[in-house]
Amino acid sequence: MADPVHTASLKWLDDVEDHDFDAAFAYLSLRWTDKAARKMVAALRKTKVTTRRPNDILRACDRSALPIDDPGVRRDLGKVIEGKKLSPVLVVSQHGAADVADGFHRVSLAYNIDPFAPMPLRIAFYDPDG
Repeated sequence: MADPVHTASLKWLDDVEDHDFDAAFAYLSLRWTDKAARKMVAALRKTKVTTRRPNDILRACDRSALPIDDPGVRRDLGKVIEGKKLSPVLVVSQHGAADVADGFHRVSLAYNIDPFAPMPLRIAFYDPDG
């Protein structure tokens, strides 16, 4: 039987699902004030989808990919095997540091399948002083 990780083909939605913005707020509000998190999510809503490689996203966020056996990564792999499209990722960048506001499991899955294949995301550049 073929390894599903190496035979999986990632398919992406054209844009972020609305509930991903709520998830981004939930995460960002753990790291920042609610006011700052709301501003970051508003900035994410204004940006357009672009592409970056999973390895570059992880490097910019100073993160390592989760292993393929992580429950969240496996859940997303299951969706891919079922032929479902995944939502683009949300990334916030501030003063040269970035963070995955929503979609870390999807970035990890993409990295495990092909770390150099472009994946869709929205990137917001947030300046708390501006």
